[in-house]
Amino acid sequence: MYKALLKRFVCATAFGAAALAASPGVAQTTLRVVPHSNLAILDPIWTTAYMSRNHGYMIYDTLFGTDENAQIKPQMVESWTVSPDNRLWTFKLRSGLEFHDGKPVTGEDVTASLARWGKRDAMGTALMTFVERMDSPAPDSFRIFLREACGFLLEALGKPSSNVPFIMPKRVAETDAFKQIEDYTGSGPYIFKRDEFKPGDKAIYVKNTKYVPRSEPPSGSAGGKRVYVDRVEWNLALRDAQAQVNALKKGEVDIVEALAFDHYEAVKADPTLQVPNYSRINLQYMAVFNHLHKPFDNEKVRRAAIAAFAQEPFLRAQVGVPALYKTCASIFTCGTPYSSNVGTEVQSKSNMKMAQELLKASGYDGTPVLLMKPTDLASIQKLPDVAALLLRQAGFKVDLVAMDWQTLVSRRAKKVPVAEGGWDMFLTAWQGFDIWNPIANAALDTRGEKAAFFGWTKDDKIIELRGQFMRETDLAKKKKLAEQIQTRAFEVVTHAPLGEYTQPMAATKNVSGFFITNGNLYWNLKKN
Repeated sequence: MYKALLKRFVCATAFGAAALAASPGVAQTTLRVVPHSNLAILDPIWTTAYMSRNHGYMIYDTLFGTDENAQIKPQMVESWTVSPDNRLWTFKLRSGLEFHDGKPVTGEDVTASLARWGKRDAMGTALMTFVERMDSPAPDSFRIFLREACGFLLEALGKPSSNVPFIMPKRVAETDAFKQIEDYTGSGPYIFKRDEFKPGDKAIYVKNTKYVPRSEPPSGSAGGKRVYVDRVEWNLALRDAQAQVNALKKGEVDIVEALAFDHYEAVKADPTLQVPNYSRINLQYMAVFNHLHKPFDNEKVRRAAIAAFAQEPFLRAQVGVPALYKTCASIFTCGTPYSSNVGTEVQSKSNMKMAQELLKASGYDGTPVLLMKPTDLASIQKLPDVAALLLRQAGFKVDLVAMDWQTLVSRRAKKVPVAEGGWDMFLTAWQGFDIWNPIANAALDTRGEKAAFFGWTKDDKIIELRGQFMRETDLAKKKKLAEQIQTRAFEVVTHAPLGEYTQPMAATKNVSGFFITNGNLYWNLKKN
Protein backbone atom coordinates (compact mmCIF):
# COMPACT_ATOMS: atom_id res chain seq x y z
CA MET A 1 0.00 0.00 0.00
CA TYR A 2 2.73 2.47 1.03
CA LYS A 3 4.84 1.68 -2.06
CA ALA A 4 1.81 2.15 -4.31
CA LEU A 5 0.98 5.51 -2.78
CA LEU A 6 4.62 6.59 -3.02
CA LYS A 7 4.73 5.59 -6.69
CA ARG A 8 1.56 7.55 -7.38
CA PHE A 9 2.97 10.58 -5.54
CA VAL A 10 6.26 10.49 -7.48
CA CYS A 11 4.43 10.16 -10.81
CA ALA A 12 2.05 12.96 -9.94
CA THR A 13 4.94 15.18 -8.88
CA ALA A 14 6.87 14.46 -12.06
CA PHE A 15 3.78 15.16 -14.19
CA GLY A 16 3.17 18.40 -12.34
CA ALA A 17 6.77 19.51 -12.78
CA ALA A 18 6.60 18.78 -16.52
CA ALA A 19 3.36 20.70 -16.82
CA LEU A 20 4.85 23.59 -14.88
CA ALA A 21 7.90 23.70 -17.15
CA ALA A 22 5.65 23.66 -20.21
CA SER A 23 3.49 26.49 -18.93
CA PRO A 24 4.00 29.63 -21.03
CA GLY A 25 4.16 31.82 -17.94
CA VAL A 26 6.86 29.89 -16.05
CA ALA A 27 10.64 30.15 -16.53
CA GLN A 28 10.34 31.26 -20.12
CA THR A 29 12.57 33.75 -21.88
CA THR A 30 10.65 36.09 -24.17
CA LEU A 31 12.35 38.32 -26.73
CA ARG A 32 10.15 41.34 -27.39
CA VAL A 33 10.70 42.96 -30.78
CA VAL A 34 9.26 46.03 -32.46
CA PRO A 35 9.51 45.15 -36.17
CA HIS A 36 9.85 47.77 -38.87
CA SER A 37 6.22 47.46 -39.99
CA ASN A 38 2.94 45.67 -39.46
CA LEU A 39 2.60 42.05 -40.55
CA ALA A 40 -0.46 41.48 -42.68
CA ILE A 41 0.63 39.07 -45.44
CA LEU A 42 1.79 35.70 -44.13
CA ASP A 43 2.85 34.22 -47.47
CA PRO A 44 6.50 35.16 -48.17
CA ILE A 45 6.31 33.83 -51.73
CA TRP A 46 3.24 35.89 -52.65
CA THR A 47 4.91 39.21 -51.79
CA THR A 48 8.38 40.76 -51.64
CA ALA A 49 7.53 42.70 -48.45
CA TYR A 50 10.34 42.33 -45.92
CA MET A 51 7.93 41.79 -43.03
CA SER A 52 6.63 38.69 -44.82
CA ARG A 53 10.21 37.61 -45.59
CA ASN A 54 11.20 38.01 -41.91
CA HIS A 55 8.11 36.04 -40.88
CA GLY A 56 9.22 33.36 -43.35
CA TYR A 57 12.68 33.11 -41.80
CA MET A 58 11.11 32.51 -38.39
CA ILE A 59 9.14 29.43 -39.42
CA TYR A 60 10.67 28.02 -42.63
CA ASP A 61 14.07 26.69 -43.58
CA THR A 62 16.05 27.01 -46.82
CA LEU A 63 18.13 24.65 -48.93
CA PHE A 64 21.10 27.00 -48.96
CA GLY A 65 22.00 30.30 -47.32
CA THR A 66 24.24 33.23 -48.19
CA ASP A 67 26.86 34.01 -45.56
CA GLU A 68 28.15 37.45 -44.55
CA ASN A 69 30.81 37.26 -47.29
CA ALA A 70 28.19 36.57 -50.00
CA GLN A 71 29.24 32.91 -50.24
CA ILE A 72 26.59 30.23 -50.81
CA LYS A 73 26.53 27.61 -48.04
CA PRO A 74 24.32 24.50 -47.56
CA GLN A 75 21.48 24.71 -45.05
CA MET A 76 18.90 21.91 -45.43
CA VAL A 77 21.13 20.25 -48.04
CA GLU A 78 23.79 17.83 -46.82
CA SER A 79 25.59 17.20 -50.11
CA TRP A 80 25.16 17.47 -53.87
CA THR A 81 26.70 16.33 -57.14
CA VAL A 82 26.77 17.83 -60.62
CA SER A 83 26.98 15.93 -63.91
CA PRO A 84 29.97 16.61 -66.22
CA ASP A 85 27.81 18.72 -68.56
CA ASN A 86 26.45 20.75 -65.59
CA ARG A 87 22.87 19.88 -66.53
CA LEU A 88 21.92 17.40 -63.80
CA TRP A 89 22.13 18.47 -60.16
CA THR A 90 21.41 15.88 -57.46
CA PHE A 91 20.91 17.00 -53.86
CA LYS A 92 20.70 14.99 -50.64
CA LEU A 93 18.87 16.47 -47.64
CA ARG A 94 20.46 16.28 -44.21
CA SER A 95 18.87 14.01 -41.64
CA GLY A 96 16.57 15.25 -38.90
CA LEU A 97 14.53 17.66 -41.04
CA GLU A 98 10.97 17.66 -39.78
CA PHE A 99 7.95 19.89 -40.29
CA HIS A 100 6.16 21.35 -37.30
CA ASP A 101 3.39 18.75 -37.69
CA GLY A 102 5.91 15.95 -37.14
CA LYS A 103 6.16 14.83 -40.77
CA PRO A 104 9.63 14.51 -42.36
CA VAL A 105 10.78 16.93 -45.04
CA THR A 106 11.09 15.12 -48.36
CA GLY A 107 12.38 15.82 -51.82
CA GLU A 108 8.81 16.15 -53.06
CA ASP A 109 8.23 18.99 -50.58
CA VAL A 110 11.32 20.67 -51.99
CA THR A 111 10.43 20.38 -55.67
CA ALA A 112 6.88 21.61 -55.04
CA SER A 113 8.21 24.57 -53.06
CA LEU A 114 10.73 25.50 -55.74
CA ALA A 115 8.10 25.24 -58.46
CA ARG A 116 5.82 27.72 -56.67
CA TRP A 117 8.68 30.10 -55.82
CA GLY A 118 9.83 29.92 -59.43
CA LYS A 119 6.56 31.45 -60.58
CA ARG A 120 6.87 34.57 -58.39
CA ASP A 121 10.50 35.50 -57.73
CA ALA A 122 12.64 37.36 -60.30
CA MET A 123 15.61 35.04 -59.83
CA GLY A 124 13.34 32.02 -59.52
CA THR A 125 11.54 32.70 -62.79
CA ALA A 126 14.91 33.21 -64.46
CA LEU A 127 16.12 29.86 -63.14
CA MET A 128 12.96 28.10 -64.29
CA THR A 129 13.69 29.09 -67.90
CA PHE A 130 16.63 26.67 -67.64
CA VAL A 131 14.83 23.91 -65.71
CA GLU A 132 13.54 21.01 -67.79
CA ARG A 133 12.08 19.14 -64.82
CA MET A 134 12.57 18.32 -61.14
CA ASP A 135 11.97 15.06 -59.31
CA SER A 136 12.62 13.19 -56.07
CA PRO A 137 14.21 9.76 -56.64
CA ALA A 138 14.23 9.04 -52.89
CA PRO A 139 12.54 10.66 -49.88
CA ASP A 140 15.78 12.36 -48.80
CA SER A 141 16.87 13.66 -52.19
CA PHE A 142 15.80 15.71 -55.19
CA ARG A 143 17.14 16.40 -58.67
CA ILE A 144 17.06 19.37 -61.01
CA PHE A 145 17.43 18.66 -64.74
CA LEU A 146 18.50 21.67 -66.80
CA ARG A 147 17.91 22.21 -70.51
CA GLU A 148 21.28 23.91 -70.65
CA ALA A 149 23.94 24.79 -68.11
CA CYS A 150 23.52 28.03 -66.16
CA GLY A 151 25.88 29.74 -63.78
CA PHE A 152 23.56 30.83 -60.99
CA LEU A 153 21.64 27.78 -59.77
CA LEU A 154 23.16 27.71 -56.27
CA GLU A 155 22.93 31.50 -55.98
CA ALA A 156 19.22 31.24 -56.73
CA LEU A 157 18.62 28.42 -54.24
CA GLY A 158 20.56 30.36 -51.60
CA LYS A 159 18.93 33.72 -52.34
CA PRO A 160 18.88 35.46 -48.93
CA SER A 161 16.16 38.02 -49.46
CA SER A 162 12.83 38.59 -51.16
CA ASN A 163 11.62 36.28 -52.41
CA VAL A 164 13.43 33.60 -50.44
CA PRO A 165 12.92 29.99 -51.67
CA PHE A 166 11.49 28.75 -48.37
CA ILE A 167 10.62 25.07 -48.19
CA MET A 168 7.00 24.24 -47.32
CA PRO A 169 5.06 20.97 -47.15
CA LYS A 170 4.02 19.77 -50.59
CA ARG A 171 0.32 20.18 -49.78
CA VAL A 172 0.96 23.88 -49.05
CA ALA A 173 3.41 24.49 -51.88
CA GLU A 174 0.86 23.22 -54.38
CA THR A 175 -1.25 26.31 -53.67
CA ASP A 176 -1.61 28.51 -56.76
CA ALA A 177 1.40 30.83 -56.80
CA PHE A 178 -0.91 33.80 -57.28
CA LYS A 179 -3.06 32.95 -54.27
CA GLN A 180 -1.93 33.27 -50.66
CA ILE A 181 -1.35 30.15 -48.59
CA GLU A 182 -3.50 29.49 -45.52
CA ASP A 183 -1.38 26.82 -43.82
CA TYR A 184 1.80 28.08 -42.12
CA THR A 185 3.46 24.79 -41.28
CA GLY A 186 7.21 25.06 -41.67
CA SER A 187 10.32 23.21 -40.51
CA GLY A 188 12.26 26.20 -39.22
CA PRO A 189 13.54 27.21 -35.77
CA TYR A 190 10.27 28.77 -34.62
CA ILE A 191 6.60 27.79 -34.74
CA PHE A 192 4.05 30.46 -35.63
CA LYS A 193 1.21 30.78 -33.11
CA ARG A 194 -1.59 31.37 -35.58
CA ASP A 195 -4.19 31.34 -32.79
CA GLU A 196 -2.48 34.30 -31.09
CA PHE A 197 -1.85 36.36 -34.23
CA LYS A 198 -3.57 39.73 -34.33
CA PRO A 199 -2.73 41.90 -37.37
CA GLY A 200 -1.81 45.37 -36.21
CA ASP A 201 -1.26 44.13 -32.65
CA LYS A 202 1.06 41.16 -32.23
CA ALA A 203 2.63 38.09 -33.81
CA ILE A 204 3.95 35.28 -31.62
CA TYR A 205 6.58 32.63 -32.34
CA VAL A 206 7.67 29.83 -30.00
CA LYS A 207 10.84 27.79 -30.08
CA ASN A 208 10.73 24.66 -32.21
CA THR A 209 12.32 22.23 -29.74
CA LYS A 210 12.69 19.55 -32.42
CA TYR A 211 14.68 21.74 -34.80
CA VAL A 212 18.21 20.46 -35.41
CA PRO A 213 20.55 23.33 -36.31
CA ARG A 214 23.67 22.98 -38.40
CA SER A 215 26.98 22.89 -36.55
CA GLU A 216 28.52 25.97 -38.20
CA PRO A 217 28.31 29.40 -36.52
CA PRO A 218 25.59 31.70 -37.88
CA SER A 219 26.59 33.98 -40.74
CA GLY A 220 24.19 35.84 -43.00
CA SER A 221 21.32 33.46 -43.69
CA ALA A 222 23.62 30.45 -43.36
CA GLY A 223 25.05 28.46 -40.47
CA GLY A 224 23.43 27.10 -37.35
CA LYS A 225 20.04 28.52 -36.40
CA ARG A 226 20.31 28.06 -32.63
CA VAL A 227 17.43 29.38 -30.56
CA TYR A 228 18.17 30.50 -26.99
CA VAL A 229 14.81 32.07 -26.16
CA ASP A 230 11.48 30.32 -25.68
CA ARG A 231 9.28 32.90 -27.32
CA VAL A 232 9.52 35.88 -29.65
CA GLU A 233 6.81 38.52 -29.56
CA TRP A 234 6.50 41.02 -32.38
CA ASN A 235 4.81 44.20 -31.17
CA LEU A 236 2.96 45.35 -34.29
CA ALA A 237 1.04 48.16 -32.60
CA LEU A 238 3.92 50.36 -31.46
CA ARG A 239 4.45 52.50 -34.55
CA ASP A 240 5.40 55.90 -33.12
CA ALA A 241 9.19 56.36 -33.24
CA GLN A 242 9.46 58.22 -29.93
CA ALA A 243 7.19 55.71 -28.21
CA GLN A 244 9.44 52.90 -29.48
CA VAL A 245 12.53 54.50 -27.95
CA ASN A 246 10.68 55.20 -24.68
CA ALA A 247 9.59 51.55 -24.48
CA LEU A 248 13.16 50.44 -25.14
CA LYS A 249 14.52 52.64 -22.34
CA LYS A 250 11.90 51.33 -19.90
CA GLY A 251 12.70 47.73 -20.77
CA GLU A 252 9.20 47.14 -22.13
CA VAL A 253 10.72 45.93 -25.43
CA ASP A 254 14.13 44.45 -26.17
CA ILE A 255 14.74 45.36 -29.81
CA VAL A 256 13.59 48.13 -32.13
CA GLU A 257 14.26 46.65 -35.53
CA ALA A 258 14.31 49.92 -37.50
CA LEU A 259 15.39 52.80 -35.30
CA ALA A 260 14.14 56.12 -36.65
CA PHE A 261 17.05 58.12 -37.99
CA ASP A 262 16.05 61.12 -35.83
CA HIS A 263 16.81 59.07 -32.71
CA TYR A 264 20.07 57.48 -33.86
CA GLU A 265 22.50 59.86 -32.15
CA ALA A 266 20.59 59.91 -28.84
CA VAL A 267 20.30 56.12 -28.65
CA LYS A 268 23.93 55.65 -29.62
CA ALA A 269 24.94 57.91 -26.71
CA ASP A 270 22.67 56.18 -24.17
CA PRO A 271 24.77 53.87 -21.92
CA THR A 272 21.78 51.57 -21.28
CA LEU A 273 21.18 50.87 -24.97
CA GLN A 274 23.13 49.54 -27.94
CA VAL A 275 23.12 49.97 -31.71
CA PRO A 276 24.19 46.50 -32.90
CA ASN A 277 26.27 46.04 -36.02
CA TYR A 278 24.33 43.54 -38.11
CA SER A 279 24.92 44.52 -41.74
CA ARG A 280 27.78 45.27 -44.14
CA ILE A 281 25.79 45.95 -47.31
CA ASN A 282 23.76 49.13 -47.76
CA LEU A 283 20.10 49.34 -48.65
CA GLN A 284 18.88 51.28 -51.69
CA TYR A 285 15.87 53.57 -51.97
CA MET A 286 13.87 53.19 -55.16
CA ALA A 287 10.99 54.92 -56.95
CA VAL A 288 8.72 52.54 -58.87
CA PHE A 289 6.61 53.75 -61.81
CA ASN A 290 3.42 52.11 -63.08
CA HIS A 291 4.14 51.49 -66.76
CA LEU A 292 0.61 50.36 -67.60
CA HIS A 293 -1.31 53.64 -67.36
CA LYS A 294 -0.94 57.37 -67.94
CA PRO A 295 1.19 59.29 -67.30
CA PHE A 296 4.06 56.79 -66.81
CA ASP A 297 3.15 54.56 -69.73
CA ASN A 298 5.12 57.18 -71.69
CA GLU A 299 8.88 56.62 -71.61
CA LYS A 300 9.55 60.34 -72.16
CA VAL A 301 7.43 61.25 -69.12
CA ARG A 302 9.35 58.75 -67.00
CA ARG A 303 12.64 60.30 -68.18
CA ALA A 304 11.44 63.71 -67.02
CA ALA A 305 10.58 62.27 -63.63
CA ILE A 306 13.91 60.55 -63.11
CA ALA A 307 15.71 63.71 -64.22
CA ALA A 308 13.94 65.53 -61.38
CA PHE A 309 14.99 62.91 -58.84
CA ALA A 310 18.40 64.05 -57.62
CA GLN A 311 19.30 61.63 -54.81
CA GLU A 312 20.68 64.02 -52.19
CA PRO A 313 17.31 65.66 -51.31
CA PHE A 314 15.77 62.24 -50.65
CA LEU A 315 18.66 61.08 -48.48
CA ARG A 316 18.97 64.33 -46.57
CA ALA A 317 15.26 64.45 -45.78
CA GLN A 318 14.75 60.78 -44.97
CA VAL A 319 18.01 59.81 -43.25
CA GLY A 320 19.56 63.12 -42.26
CA VAL A 321 22.65 61.58 -40.64
CA PRO A 322 25.51 61.85 -43.19
CA ALA A 323 27.28 58.85 -41.70
CA LEU A 324 24.29 56.67 -42.60
CA TYR A 325 23.79 57.53 -46.28
CA LYS A 326 25.51 58.14 -49.60
CA THR A 327 24.51 58.85 -53.19
CA CYS A 328 25.03 56.01 -55.66
CA ALA A 329 24.36 56.41 -59.37
CA SER A 330 24.36 52.67 -60.04
CA ILE A 331 21.19 50.59 -60.03
CA PHE A 332 23.33 47.78 -58.63
CA THR A 333 24.44 48.12 -55.00
CA CYS A 334 27.58 50.25 -54.77
CA GLY A 335 30.64 48.32 -53.67
CA THR A 336 29.44 45.08 -55.27
CA PRO A 337 30.92 43.57 -58.47
CA TYR A 338 28.42 45.04 -60.96
CA SER A 339 28.12 48.60 -59.66
CA SER A 340 28.96 51.23 -62.27
CA ASN A 341 28.16 54.79 -63.36
CA VAL A 342 27.81 53.79 -67.01
CA GLY A 343 24.63 55.09 -68.65
CA THR A 344 23.31 56.94 -65.58
CA GLU A 345 23.56 60.51 -66.89
CA VAL A 346 19.81 61.18 -67.23
CA GLN A 347 19.65 61.12 -63.43
CA SER A 348 23.19 61.52 -62.10
CA LYS A 349 23.96 64.61 -64.22
CA SER A 350 20.49 66.12 -64.42
CA ASN A 351 18.99 69.23 -62.86
CA MET A 352 15.52 70.66 -62.45
CA LYS A 353 15.76 72.77 -65.59
CA MET A 354 16.52 69.65 -67.62
CA ALA A 355 13.58 67.84 -66.00
CA GLN A 356 11.23 70.69 -66.86
CA GLU A 357 12.42 70.74 -70.46
CA LEU A 358 12.07 66.97 -70.79
CA LEU A 359 8.53 67.11 -69.41
CA LYS A 360 7.51 69.86 -71.83
CA ALA A 361 8.87 67.82 -74.73
CA SER A 362 7.23 64.59 -73.53
CA GLY A 363 3.65 65.45 -74.39
CA TYR A 364 2.57 65.20 -70.75
CA ASP A 365 -1.11 66.21 -70.64
CA GLY A 366 -1.45 67.10 -66.96
CA THR A 367 -2.67 63.69 -65.76
CA PRO A 368 -2.15 63.70 -61.96
CA VAL A 369 0.37 61.27 -60.49
CA LEU A 370 -1.16 59.22 -57.67
CA LEU A 371 1.79 58.80 -55.32
CA MET A 372 1.26 56.38 -52.43
CA LYS A 373 2.70 57.46 -49.06
CA PRO A 374 3.09 54.96 -46.17
CA THR A 375 2.24 56.42 -42.78
CA ASP A 376 3.71 53.71 -40.55
CA LEU A 377 7.11 52.87 -42.05
CA ALA A 378 9.63 55.31 -40.57
CA SER A 379 12.48 54.22 -42.86
CA ILE A 380 10.74 55.51 -46.02
CA GLN A 381 7.77 57.68 -45.00
CA LYS A 382 9.47 61.01 -45.85
CA LEU A 383 10.47 59.94 -49.35
CA PRO A 384 7.05 60.51 -50.97
CA ASP A 385 6.95 64.09 -49.71
CA VAL A 386 10.28 64.78 -51.42
CA ALA A 387 9.14 63.02 -54.59
CA ALA A 388 5.92 65.05 -54.68
CA LEU A 389 7.84 68.31 -54.22
CA LEU A 390 10.36 67.52 -56.98
CA LEU A 391 7.70 66.29 -59.40
CA ARG A 392 5.65 69.46 -58.89
CA GLN A 393 8.73 71.60 -59.45
CA ALA A 394 9.28 69.75 -62.73
CA GLY A 395 5.68 70.52 -63.79
CA PHE A 396 3.75 67.38 -62.77
CA LYS A 397 0.42 67.40 -60.99
CA VAL A 398 0.61 65.11 -57.94
CA ASP A 399 -1.97 63.52 -55.64
CA LEU A 400 -0.19 62.35 -52.48
CA VAL A 401 -2.33 59.64 -50.88
CA ALA A 402 -1.53 58.41 -47.35
CA MET A 403 -2.07 54.81 -46.20
CA ASP A 404 -0.38 52.24 -43.99
CA TRP A 405 2.36 50.12 -45.55
CA GLN A 406 0.39 46.89 -45.70
CA THR A 407 -2.44 48.68 -47.53
CA LEU A 408 0.15 50.04 -49.93
CA VAL A 409 1.60 46.55 -50.45
CA SER A 410 -1.88 45.25 -51.32
CA ARG A 411 -2.76 48.20 -53.55
CA ARG A 412 0.46 48.07 -55.56
CA ALA A 413 -0.60 44.63 -56.84
CA LYS A 414 -3.61 46.18 -58.60
CA LYS A 415 -3.17 46.72 -62.33
CA VAL A 416 -6.31 48.80 -62.78
CA PRO A 417 -6.29 52.57 -63.51
CA VAL A 418 -6.22 55.07 -60.65
CA ALA A 419 -9.94 55.74 -61.04
CA GLU A 420 -10.58 52.07 -60.19
CA GLY A 421 -8.25 51.92 -57.18
CA GLY A 422 -4.87 51.74 -58.91
CA TRP A 423 -1.72 53.83 -58.50
CA ASP A 424 1.06 55.60 -60.43
CA MET A 425 4.11 55.58 -58.15
CA PHE A 426 5.40 54.29 -54.84
CA LEU A 427 8.77 54.41 -53.12
CA THR A 428 10.45 51.55 -51.37
CA ALA A 429 13.77 50.22 -50.12
CA TRP A 430 15.74 47.12 -51.01
CA GLN A 431 18.50 45.38 -49.14
CA GLY A 432 21.74 45.21 -51.07
CA PHE A 433 21.59 41.49 -51.87
CA ASP A 434 18.19 41.99 -53.52
CA ILE A 435 19.49 44.30 -56.23
CA TRP A 436 23.21 43.62 -56.60
CA ASN A 437 23.01 41.83 -59.96
CA PRO A 438 20.76 41.83 -63.07
CA ILE A 439 19.05 38.56 -62.16
CA ALA A 440 18.23 39.30 -58.51
CA ASN A 441 17.09 42.87 -59.15
CA ALA A 442 13.31 42.53 -59.50
CA ALA A 443 12.98 45.97 -61.09
CA LEU A 444 14.90 44.62 -64.10
CA ASP A 445 12.40 41.86 -64.76
CA THR A 446 10.86 43.46 -67.84
CA ARG A 447 8.41 40.79 -68.96
CA GLY A 448 5.47 43.14 -68.74
CA GLU A 449 2.00 42.86 -67.28
CA LYS A 450 1.85 39.09 -66.84
CA ALA A 451 5.16 38.45 -65.11
CA ALA A 452 7.21 41.53 -64.18
CA PHE A 453 7.57 43.22 -60.79
CA PHE A 454 4.97 45.80 -59.69
CA GLY A 455 5.05 48.55 -62.26
CA TRP A 456 5.09 45.88 -64.97
CA THR A 457 7.93 47.14 -67.17
CA LYS A 458 8.03 45.70 -70.69
CA ASP A 459 11.31 45.76 -72.61
CA ASP A 460 12.54 43.01 -74.90
CA LYS A 461 16.11 44.36 -75.05
CA ILE A 462 16.63 43.96 -71.30
CA ILE A 463 15.11 40.47 -71.48
CA GLU A 464 17.65 39.58 -74.18
CA LEU A 465 20.61 41.03 -72.24
CA ARG A 466 19.56 39.33 -69.00
CA GLY A 467 19.36 36.04 -70.90
CA GLN A 468 22.95 36.50 -72.07
CA PHE A 469 24.01 37.38 -68.52
CA MET A 470 22.42 34.19 -67.15
CA ARG A 471 24.41 32.03 -69.56
CA GLU A 472 27.73 33.86 -69.29
CA THR A 473 30.41 32.46 -66.95
CA ASP A 474 33.27 34.89 -67.64
CA LEU A 475 33.20 37.62 -64.95
CA ALA A 476 34.59 40.38 -67.20
CA LYS A 477 31.93 39.66 -69.83
CA LYS A 478 29.23 39.57 -67.15
CA LYS A 479 30.30 43.04 -65.99
CA LYS A 480 30.02 44.36 -69.54
CA LEU A 481 26.56 42.87 -69.86
CA ALA A 482 25.55 44.42 -66.53
CA GLU A 483 26.67 47.82 -67.86
CA GLN A 484 24.59 47.34 -71.00
CA ILE A 485 21.57 46.36 -68.92
CA GLN A 486 22.01 49.40 -66.70
CA THR A 487 22.34 51.71 -69.71
CA ARG A 488 19.16 50.32 -71.21
CA ALA A 489 17.34 50.55 -67.86
CA PHE A 490 18.06 54.27 -67.69
CA GLU A 491 17.04 54.71 -71.34
CA VAL A 492 13.58 53.23 -70.81
CA VAL A 493 13.47 54.24 -67.11
CA THR A 494 12.51 50.94 -65.54
CA HIS A 495 12.67 52.65 -62.11
CA ALA A 496 14.67 55.32 -60.26
CA PRO A 497 17.44 54.55 -57.72
CA LEU A 498 17.38 57.15 -54.93
CA GLY A 499 20.61 56.50 -53.05
CA GLU A 500 21.85 54.15 -50.36
CA TYR A 501 21.68 54.04 -46.59
CA THR A 502 22.30 51.97 -43.47
CA GLN A 503 19.26 51.15 -41.32
CA PRO A 504 20.21 51.25 -37.61
CA MET A 505 18.75 48.81 -35.09
CA ALA A 506 18.49 49.51 -31.35
CA ALA A 507 18.44 47.06 -28.45
CA THR A 508 18.78 46.87 -24.70
CA LYS A 509 22.18 45.90 -23.32
CA ASN A 510 20.97 42.55 -22.00
CA VAL A 511 20.49 41.15 -25.51
CA SER A 512 23.55 39.50 -27.06
CA GLY A 513 24.41 37.26 -30.00
CA PHE A 514 23.90 39.69 -32.88
CA PHE A 515 25.71 38.61 -36.04
CA ILE A 516 26.13 39.91 -39.60
CA THR A 517 22.87 39.01 -41.33
CA ASN A 518 22.06 41.77 -43.82
CA GLY A 519 18.51 41.39 -42.59
CA ASN A 520 16.46 40.86 -39.44
CA LEU A 521 16.96 37.28 -38.23
CA TYR A 522 16.09 36.21 -34.69
CA TRP A 523 18.15 33.18 -33.92
CA ASN A 524 21.45 33.06 -31.97
CA LEU A 525 20.16 35.84 -29.70
CA LYS A 526 20.34 35.52 -25.92
CA LYS A 527 18.52 37.60 -23.34
CA ASN A 528 20.25 37.82 -19.95
